[in-house]
Amino acid sequence: MRVLVVEDEQKIAEALRDGLQAEQYDVLLERTGEGAFYRASTEEFDLMVMDLGLPGRDGLEVITALRQNKLRTPIIVLTARDSVGARVAGLDAGADDYIVKPFAFEELLARMRALMRRDPGHPPLVLTAGPLTIDVLTRTVTRAGGVRLDLTAREFEILECLMRFSGRIVSRETLAREVWNEERTAPLDNVMDAHIVRLRRKIDADLTSSLIHTVRGIGFSLSLEAPAPLTNH
Repeated sequence: MRVLVVEDEQKIAEALRDGLQAEQYDVLLERTGEGAFYRASTEEFDLMVMDLGLPGRDGLEVITALRQNKLRTPIIVLTARDSVGARVAGLDAGADDYIVKPFAFEELLARMRALMRRDPGHPPLVLTAGPLTIDVLTRTVTRAGGVRLDLTAREFEILECLMRFSGRIVSRETLAREVWNEERTAPLDNVMDAHIVRLRRKIDADLTSSLIHTVRGIGFSLSLEAPAPLTNH
């Protein structure tokens, strides 16, 4: 399970990372609200653990913006703000749970497990976006009217990743990890671009507008309309 931990205090952040990794979680750390918003908007996580008192952009503001952008990832607030009003504000903003510091690590683990039982997140086997339909089991792609597309194995994997994030921006880092199982590099970016060009050519044939959009400096998006820039509004 992939977890985004947002915590600006280095010792707490590293303790959380080490403890969660010992429990076999895949952990990514962010220490600013802006960084957390970008990561959560462009990469896929199973759960977020969010401090509120962050430099620059407050955690409460980040949660509100993510929910306004339709992000459904479960969020646990982990903060020193212990008033009833602060708890109410956090939950009303879109947090799924609220834990006050100091806290017991075992309780955090238990609440994480409870949230994941509530939303196990099993990915669908049939994906639809606009005129496209993917069957993950048979690895077939059809377009409206029953037209079957002939994709390579790599093209299928790229398209599946984009369709799971349909309407959202998929970063190059996410594609590198999910499709190539590698860290992003400049040579891999070139390979990625070449595959996207060929995939776009096959998907957009006979369509009046492109379905795969390039978001300069970030990644790609599969949408009927070009994606809007990342914003908190």
